[in-house]
Order: sequence, then C-alpha cells, then structure tokens
Amino acid sequence: MERRRQARGERRMAEILDAAADAFAELGYEKASTNAIAARAGISPGSLYQFFPGKEAVARALADRFVADMASAHAAAFGEADVAAMDLGELLDRVVDPLVAFNLANPGFKALFARPDMPSALAESSQPIQAAMLGQVEAILGARVPGLAPADRARSARVLVRIFQAMTPLVTAAPDEERPAEIAELKKVLGGYLTSLGG
Repeated sequence: MERRRQARGERRMAEILDAAADAFAELGYEKASTNAIAARAGISPGSLYQFFPGKEAVARALADRFVADMASAHAAAFGEADVAAMDLGELLDRVVDPLVAFNLANPGFKALFARPDMPSALAESSQPIQAAMLGQVEAILGARVPGLAPADRARSARVLVRIFQAMTPLVTAAPDEERPAEIAELKKVLGGYLTSLGG
C-alpha cells in the first residue's frame, strides 16, 4: 500500500514537472505562475504545494531532472570514446548533436537555462546544469589540449558553453529545413575556437 502511494506521488511530481516545463517554455519563467503550472498538470494549486513550496522549488527540481537527462545524453554520446584522438568534426558531432536534440525535446530547458539573460531567481537552480556542462567541456579540453593551464582551460570552457548557449535559440527556433545549416554554423564557430586553442 505504502509503495503504491509513493509511486503515485512520484508520478504526480513528474506530471507537475512536465507541466512546469511546458508553462516555462510557453510563458517564460517570469510569467509562469504556480496556478498556471497546476492548471496544466490538472491539479489544484493546493495540491501542487503539497509537493513543491513554490515556483523556484519546481524550477530546482526541473533543473535536477535536466541534469540527469543531460548526463545520460553525454554518456550515450561519449561512452568510452577517446576524445583526444577523435577528429574535430566527429567530436563536434558527438558533443553538439545530443545537446541540440536535448534542447529540441525539452523546450522548458531552453526557456529556463539555455539563455544568456537568465533571471537571478534561477541562478541557483542552474548551478548543477552549468557545473555539469562546464565539467564535460573542461574534460574534453584537458584531453585535447593537455598543455592548457587549468585557469585557461576553465576560462575557455566557459567561453565554449556561452557560445553554445547564445546560439542555441537560433538553432531551436529555425524551421526544420533550415536547422541543419544553423547547426553547421554553430559547429563552425565552436570548431574555430577549439582550433585556436590547439584542440
């Protein structure tokens, strides 16, 4: 009985997070109220508050889910791949394509965390996502440009992530027939920067 209640609670939380992702994607973080999220989830605001104390808590939980999903996408992309020996084009394909697919499949992520003008209320929620992405990029830079000093590697990783974040809205907003060209431009910019570092 207890396990069934717990499963029902987990399912309800997942439904709330799905509804929140939709609300954030459509309305933006600032305009998406807990009432709007509850309505999309098909529950009362009071029921939402049984699971989350407010909108920021919903955003934090959504951030945690996005981090887990992104980790899975990265694991699938890299596996046991030797990024140091990989051709630059293949590396960019393996890094960029899963992240673009993730952003296309999760418009709520783009609305919340893939924007350079992130609201200050989301800064804390975005920390795990930023740390996960920066860690992955720093690891790639460490493998491909081993002579890069740690401070330079950290700075370069931040620049690469910012480039990706700045161009992601162009890619995801592009019509289907134009999107491959936008993705190619994104890879060109990232590749040019990596090449300038010796990677």
